Amino acid sequence: MDCRLVDSEIRVMNVLWREGEVTAKHISDVLKEEVGWNMNTTYTLIKRCIAKGAIERREPNFLCRPLIPREAVQEAETNELIGKLYDGVPAKLFAALLGKKTLTAEQIEKLRSLVEEWE
Repeated sequence: MDCRLVDSEIRVMNVLWREGEVTAKHISDVLKEEVGWNMNTTYTLIKRCIAKGAIERREPNFLCRPLIPREAVQEAETNELIGKLYDGVPAKLFAALLGKKTLTAEQIEKLRSLVEEWE
């Protein structure tokens, strides 16, 4: 399964990752509150996610559950970002993050620890 999703599909998936198996109506209600989408928009996006194999639909009540973990989508999106904007070189992404000094000392230390684990 290709774990790449467009931003609107990720919004639908975020509801499922956060709340687990819920009805399509519940997803629609949440996204109406969060981003102002109407029911038809949300149902169309749910159906696209079903077609991509990201969501399983079950009856009764159009129950939806995620078929792919958040981490798989994060990995696919990160790889696409690195490929598209950083010449396929992860170190360039890290350099961009660190160069902006937007990370706290604690976040930098955590990154340092992760790098040490990978070595």
